[in-house]
Amino acid sequence: MSSTTAASTARTTARPGPSAGRSGTLAGTGTLIRFALRRDRVRLPVWILALLLGTLSTANSYAELYGTPEDRANAVETMGSPAGLAMSGPRHYLDAYTSGAMLGHQMLGFMAVLVGLMSVLTVTRHTRVEEETGRAELLRSTVVGRHAHLAAALWVAALANLVLAALLALALAGLGVEGIDAGGSLLYGACHAAAGLVFAAVAAITVQLTAHARGAGGMALAAIGAAYVLRAAGDSGESGALSWLSPIGWVQRTYVYVDDDWWPLLLCLALAAVCAATGFVLSTRRDVGAGIRPEKLGRPVASGALGTPLGFALRLHRGMLAGFGAGLFLMGAMYGSILGQAEDMLKDIDQLQEALDRIGGSGMAEAFASMVMVVVAVVAAVYAVMAALRTRAEESAGRAEPLLATGLSRGRWAGSHLAVAAVGGTLVLLLAGLGFGVAGAASTGDGILVPRLVGAALAYAPALWVTVGVAAVLFGWFPKASAAAWIVPVYAFLVGYLGQILQFPGWMNDLSPFGHIPRLPAGDMDWTPLLVLTLVAAGLAWLALVGFRRRDLETK
Repeated sequence: MSSTTAASTARTTARPGPSAGRSGTLAGTGTLIRFALRRDRVRLPVWILALLLGTLSTANSYAELYGTPEDRANAVETMGSPAGLAMSGPRHYLDAYTSGAMLGHQMLGFMAVLVGLMSVLTVTRHTRVEEETGRAELLRSTVVGRHAHLAAALWVAALANLVLAALLALALAGLGVEGIDAGGSLLYGACHAAAGLVFAAVAAITVQLTAHARGAGGMALAAIGAAYVLRAAGDSGESGALSWLSPIGWVQRTYVYVDDDWWPLLLCLALAAVCAATGFVLSTRRDVGAGIRPEKLGRPVASGALGTPLGFALRLHRGMLAGFGAGLFLMGAMYGSILGQAEDMLKDIDQLQEALDRIGGSGMAEAFASMVMVVVAVVAAVYAVMAALRTRAEESAGRAEPLLATGLSRGRWAGSHLAVAAVGGTLVLLLAGLGFGVAGAASTGDGILVPRLVGAALAYAPALWVTVGVAAVLFGWFPKASAAAWIVPVYAFLVGYLGQILQFPGWMNDLSPFGHIPRLPAGDMDWTPLLVLTLVAAGLAWLALVGFRRRDLETK
């Protein structure tokens, strides 16, 4: 929907009158909610459906993998270590480790992060992005109150979380799995809604602090990361005090399917209310398009690198690159910390044992590392897609056109972003492998794991380059379909990780570039698929640049 159309509709539906005068700062909120829901009519249902199906498939897998009391007792023994508790949740869940308790213990913290991500992106999209593009100022010139955009964004985020909570409660209650009852399912869904409301309210503050959507989103995502780290540190310790400083720790303290305590959710609601109110107050302290935090003064003379397309692209990508690099290093370290216990953790799980046996290797630790490396590579591919699609964001926002009106060629401009995406993706793979190797060596006492796991991570670089190439081709030839590039990492996760456990047909794995990578460190190195994938990536990049040169620029 264009800015002119939005403003025209706003004038029609929120025209001056007694009701508008009484509404004051919230005038036009209902209209903006309808605008936002229409714009997100695909985005939010995809989020909700993905989270719902992921939860249901996990609940079913727990019932199948841990079908007997002996299997659950073995799971309790392995998950009771500090590393296991840091990756899952508080120890009290282990006292009655049914399939429901497993779901709350192992999935609730992870799902709270994903729900928080959905909420943060929703709020920033309908507030700070609207100001960056100038649409908010245009709409505010009509009878739209100064708090209407933030209120509408929070309402949309709240609606998405409540719909997800209701679907989770209904679907889990009807699943028919032992240990998952209706009352616990209702609480499980409510935990998701509570976590989502907290992080949506946190985003309501961060969008006031900075004038840039990426900065606001980055600060909110950092808050999610800090909440997860506090939860992990608290649950792995004796007292668990640090977990009480985290909203993720609060939702896990409901002990869903064990004690079904509702009262910790009151802490989430109170924090959400305080943060949302703070966001509204801060919005009165700044101008439209500006942020509370003043812009830092730049250097009197810009760096020489900013005068080159590659240097300028790196400057635009550096925040996201640093965030993914740090996150993947920590992710690798978390998996590496349990590498020494992999054999004890997995020895009684038949389906995982079969999957690991198919991978091979000289030991359980190597096979487990090879399986987990797929997950690490897929997360790195998420960065690669986001970085590769930055060109589309720059074009849509109208920032590419002034640059290309100079002597800068289209090929150099787009190529610089693709180079940063490919090299940056390789760098985050390196950091993930380094964290995995260092922590794995400390866990197993085998120092040779450091270079081996770094090499195993870097082996996925050609597949990551192909992912960048696919995103680039979509941008170059079919810019409106650029979002389809997300199919590559999603499909790679489904067939590369879940497919190993559920034994998908081999041809499905062959359709993913990640399916052709040697399964290091358990398998043997094979350079042929790496060279072929590298050539494919180069061909896709060339094809993308050809398409971009032949089409017109498209701005919103």
